Amino acid sequence: MSSPSKRREMDVMKLMMSDYTVETINDGLSEFNVEFHGPKESLYEGGVWKIRVELPDAYPYKSPSIGFVNKIFHPNVDELSGSVCLDVINQSWSPMFDLLNVFEVFLPQLLLYPNPSDPLNGDAASLMMKDRKLYDQKVKEYCERYARKENITNSTADEESGDEDEISEAESESSEDEIPGHADP
Repeated sequence: MSSPSKRREMDVMKLMMSDYTVETINDGLSEFNVEFHGPKESLYEGGVWKIRVELPDAYPYKSPSIGFVNKIFHPNVDELSGSVCLDVINQSWSPMFDLLNVFEVFLPQLLLYPNPSDPLNGDAASLMMKDRKLYDQKVKEYCERYARKENITNSTADEESGDEDEISEAESESSEDEIPGHADP
């Protein structure tokens, strides 16, 4: 049997070699983000989420911690923290499972078959049970607003820093104008 650290390396490498974009955090294999696309033929189709994965020291004997970074409207995902309520990850995890199972089976199944009777997001669960049409509309609205490719990249941070650069350039131009003015007596 291989050691947990070798298994961790192997599972993360399998994920990286697949169609998933994996972004490590702090240059280690314990924490990373994975780009996850909503399953086809679901309300979440076309959505793109950044999923934060934290592997405990005892992985694969202990389950990974999985959470959505950008917002998703779903009964079994906490809207604020992004935590996922999924029995196979939280209660019935087995070392037979790997990270590919999480992204190819468990998360797609969660999005395809929400369980409003065991909610982390009470508003989503209530709406799903009372008004399915309005629930579907809100899911699609969240996908359009929060689950686009640009929501998971650093493009918004780049734009904000670009605005700051423009301000500092404008300030430096005005200070350059003042310097020649002070040089003349």
